Amino acid sequence: MNALSAALASKRVLVSVGSGGVGKTTISATLALRAAVDGRSSLVCTIDPAKRLANSLGLNALGNVEAEVPASALEPLGVTARARLHAMMLDMKQTWDDLIVKNAPADKREKILANRFYQSLSSALAGSQEYVAMEKLWELRTQRDYELIVLDTPPTAHALDFLEAPNRVLDFLDNEAAKWLLTPALAAGKVGLSLFSLGSSYMTKAISRFTGTETLQELAAFMLSIAPMNESFRVRARGVRELLEAQQTGFVLVTSPGRERLDEVVHFHKLLKQNGMEIVAVVVNRVHPMPSPALWEEARSLIPARRAKVEQTLREMTLLAEQDARGILELQAACEGTPLVQVPRFELDVHDIGALWRTGRFLMGEEVIPLPPPQLAAGSGTP
Repeated sequence: MNALSAALASKRVLVSVGSGGVGKTTISATLALRAAVDGRSSLVCTIDPAKRLANSLGLNALGNVEAEVPASALEPLGVTARARLHAMMLDMKQTWDDLIVKNAPADKREKILANRFYQSLSSALAGSQEYVAMEKLWELRTQRDYELIVLDTPPTAHALDFLEAPNRVLDFLDNEAAKWLLTPALAAGKVGLSLFSLGSSYMTKAISRFTGTETLQELAAFMLSIAPMNESFRVRARGVRELLEAQQTGFVLVTSPGRERLDEVVHFHKLLKQNGMEIVAVVVNRVHPMPSPALWEEARSLIPARRAKVEQTLREMTLLAEQDARGILELQAACEGTPLVQVPRFELDVHDIGALWRTGRFLMGEEVIPLPPPQLAAGSGTP
């Protein structure tokens, strides 16, 4: 049993993290699929999956509510899931709106939802997507009975964006400087949100020259409306943090073997360790496999003109495999003690249930990628 198969048997939450374009969504869906087949009810919560992923799970589309994957979707695999598998796509705006509707005072909900500062927060503020993904995870874990939830997090350009997003959003909602600047309007409450109350402070006068009084008025209205929810946000943020640090939560770092990706995942690995979060494994996705001896032997049987072209292709494949192997050796050294799992680059994109299942065979260690000999990985060469 490798690290990922052990995690599928014991963890309640797996969080898939990494930069964009490395296949996190595919890895997340595959982990949930394997858990369901092995007998644990599972949910994969994705961020922005390609439509073909929904189709591969037998669904027309994924939405902001859980949808059960039909048993018929697994028929091509020749296996039967021993537990239910659900999937959903996180709609950031809808999740924020649901959060406001559930937690805001009844007389404040419509004002908050209509406020353009709230609309910016719920759709464009840096860190907002990461924050609401964590909020959704906390909600699902505390209010649903899935044995395993796999969260596919938003792609991050920098590791800190993911870890600091909740604090960044909370700071925005509970900004003492903003409250001080807007004291005249905040103190006036419902009645005094006027040009006169906003103009009574030298600072607000100065700022209004650049932003406009109407903008300040709307910001003041937003801060006033959201203020009763601040403690609730803080309580939930603490709950999220406790969930991420819990023994039954594990992180799966997903990367590709390219140099530009490796530096990011090493940094992410370091930060997660520093924050006391368990890293189950590093998945190196889309690794170029080493051409097998059988391919070289087959090339030698071709007519000379074709043989030269095929052998040139095999040499290029070998160089790519050696390059990936060198990156993986560096990653192993930098992330010492954390299991590394490799998934090959397939000829076609993962677009159906069969490809998800094959990906799972590599994740579970049931298949392995042909690797260059150590001397080739360290240097360069061809058979």
